[in-house]
Amino acid sequence: MFSKMRGAAVLLVGALALSACGGGGDKDPLGGSSGGGGGGGGTLVVGTADFPESQALGEVYAQALSAKGIKAETKVAGTREAYFKAIESGQLAIVPEYNGNLLLHVDPKATAATTADVNSALGQKLPSSLGVLDSAKAEDKDSVVVTKETADKNHLKTIADLKPIAGTIVFGGPSEFKTRVSGLVGIKQKYGLEFKEFKSLDTAGPITVARLKQGQIQAANLFSTDAAITKNNFVALEDPKNVFPAQNVTPLIYRAKVNADAQGVLNAIAAKLTTQDLLDMNSKMSVDKAEPRDVAKDWLKKAGITS
Repeated sequence: MFSKMRGAAVLLVGALALSACGGGGDKDPLGGSSGGGGGGGGTLVVGTADFPESQALGEVYAQALSAKGIKAETKVAGTREAYFKAIESGQLAIVPEYNGNLLLHVDPKATAATTADVNSALGQKLPSSLGVLDSAKAEDKDSVVVTKETADKNHLKTIADLKPIAGTIVFGGPSEFKTRVSGLVGIKQKYGLEFKEFKSLDTAGPITVARLKQGQIQAANLFSTDAAITKNNFVALEDPKNVFPAQNVTPLIYRAKVNADAQGVLNAIAAKLTTQDLLDMNSKMSVDKAEPRDVAKDWLKKAGITS
């Protein structure tokens, strides 16, 4: 899934001075307690998806907040379907999101494609308890990927070019890709493509990459900043009909738990995070086997956010 860098970020949370929520904290289904609001003596729980880039971004958020004296910890919360329910109920305080897919989650019929349009629509469609902060220039899109051999043999440059061979293709990706508008549903709607078979694999992980290399699948859903695309000489097909909208890294927050100080920390991160940073983080984790927390620590120092 990946990336063109888009225009300036749009702030969609109303007033910055949102008060923190006190009290003993809700029970967290992922273990522990979600605590109180940022700066209020509780612990902000930063939920992440179940893939390394999201986990590294969650660590960036949590470590930066902690460096400013705001207690924070990370929890792997699984798929968007799972973590959205958790943050909507206040069991999570912050999630590093991708704005386009977030919009499609709350409004499957959304057609916004640019960063500004996507964020404007989010401001109207999110529950009132939730908000998004500044979007980073960093962008990580879903993409349809094939091997160079398949691309060369079938003259593939765009997703539309798959039409003559779609009936012979076994497509691999995470289970939810099969039912998402920003997935096979949207590909069918916009390009008229139906594949021979869909195999439920991991989320842009080593299993999907291995199956594609081995020819057990002929097309795959990977993230556009995945180091495996360059490493294996895969070809990410262009998406002229925008099945995959703008996907800027954007903090999703439970508004009552994330006060103005915490918001300022997250917006400072957004101002510096680039797509190249995501590529570098993913390369360190996939090639050098670095841990997400260490990758986050290095980036924060490099960006001048921590010392």
